Amino acid sequence: MQSANRLSDWPSANVVVAGLGVSGFAAADGLMSLGANVTVLDESELHADKAALLTHLDVKVVLGKGATASLPPGTDLVVTSPGWRPTAPLLRQAAAEGIPVWGETELAWRMMQPDRVVPWLGVTGTNGKTTTTQMLESILIADGRRAAAVGNIGRPIIEAILDETPYDVFAVELSSFQLHWMNNVNLHSAVVLNVHPDHLEWYGGDDPMAAYLADKAKIYEGVTNSCVYNVAEPATEKMVEEADVVEGARAIGFTLGTPAMSMLGIVDDLIVDRAFVPQRRDSALELAKVSDVQPYAPHNVANALAAAALARSFGVSAKAVSQGLRSLNLAGHRIQKIAEDSGIVYVDDSKATNPHAANSAMQAYDSFVWIAGGQAKGTTFDDLIERHRDKMRGAVVIGVDRHLIAESLARHAPDVPVKVLDNTHTEVMDEVVELAAGMARPGDTVLLSPGCASLDMFDSYSARGDRFAEAVQQYLAG
Repeated sequence: MQSANRLSDWPSANVVVAGLGVSGFAAADGLMSLGANVTVLDESELHADKAALLTHLDVKVVLGKGATASLPPGTDLVVTSPGWRPTAPLLRQAAAEGIPVWGETELAWRMMQPDRVVPWLGVTGTNGKTTTTQMLESILIADGRRAAAVGNIGRPIIEAILDETPYDVFAVELSSFQLHWMNNVNLHSAVVLNVHPDHLEWYGGDDPMAAYLADKAKIYEGVTNSCVYNVAEPATEKMVEEADVVEGARAIGFTLGTPAMSMLGIVDDLIVDRAFVPQRRDSALELAKVSDVQPYAPHNVANALAAAALARSFGVSAKAVSQGLRSLNLAGHRIQKIAEDSGIVYVDDSKATNPHAANSAMQAYDSFVWIAGGQAKGTTFDDLIERHRDKMRGAVVIGVDRHLIAESLARHAPDVPVKVLDNTHTEVMDEVVELAAGMARPGDTVLLSPGCASLDMFDSYSARGDRFAEAVQQYLAG
């Protein structure tokens, strides 16, 4: 199975799908389309509806405790859900027996080979992936391309591959987990937006940050056209320098400053291109106005530059960049204004699931009451709090790692009032909003920017944001 593609002898292959989440279901669906013999294993019994559907389609599904204890005899390939650690018993057994382990991303790529290939423009980074991917999709569509945003953004790549739409290109958001299980994918172009500590508990070992960076860098391996990097973060340029790419692939930088040759950047409030123009040695082409980027924030302009670089590498017109940025409607929960009352603004930034993402939001406000907490994932908050303590009117802290954040606030912002809530039920958000609003003054922002994952209390970061918005509306209604 090491070199398998769409035309391989799948009906004779026994494939195990580890996990029946969104990607696991898509993987099973894709494998069925190839004619493979599929077995799905999951310790959770929460996916009974999906299991029933797959069983009806002649897929063997085993759910419940002990389901993933060992591989069925005769397994030829394991396709794992992205969140599974390499140390999981099932995956360790596969490695010990020399059985290939792919992620859903790897399977998706193989399903297009060798004769149905749709180019991939890949986006990864600690923060900004989803926004950049949405920007990229909007720009591609504005240029008349049949494009789809897929991957970690929520729609499995396999689902799009099985779609009847003959796509021209995919805008692919890739998490570090997905990249970890990806080995033979050759993207048209790719970007690493930024790299900061995140998901370190997943990696473990002596140097989890090095392992995290190594997975991020995999997006550049085998790139055929352009490796886009962040000029402000030398680590991303180093990844490009060390990547094994197809001969002729270019390194393209993006910067919030004036661009050098082979870069995109900013000149007089314009987004300009000095990379994909014939006269790049001595001139630049206007792509869009900075004001076309909404909502405006420096990190969002950086996202737009990265999206524009990927789109331009694919031959998109300059006009389409500005059109795509202006017509974009971003998904919620990222610096999203919920309400304003008595001079106090309420902002949902629930998508900030690590300190670096929270930092991006905090930069946008002069004074705020911070709502924080959840699963810290091995990260720390000292630098974040030290940087923004003078703008903090107060803080309300919740979630499993609330005391970690409260202790950091006590060390670095002892004068900031802090409320720590031990209630771990979702209804605690009503009390959170009431306390935060009570601390705020006219001109302040009540900012839900947790800096943590949400699964200790909520089904997702979007559920956390929705609950916050609901609590705000209830509070303001009196």
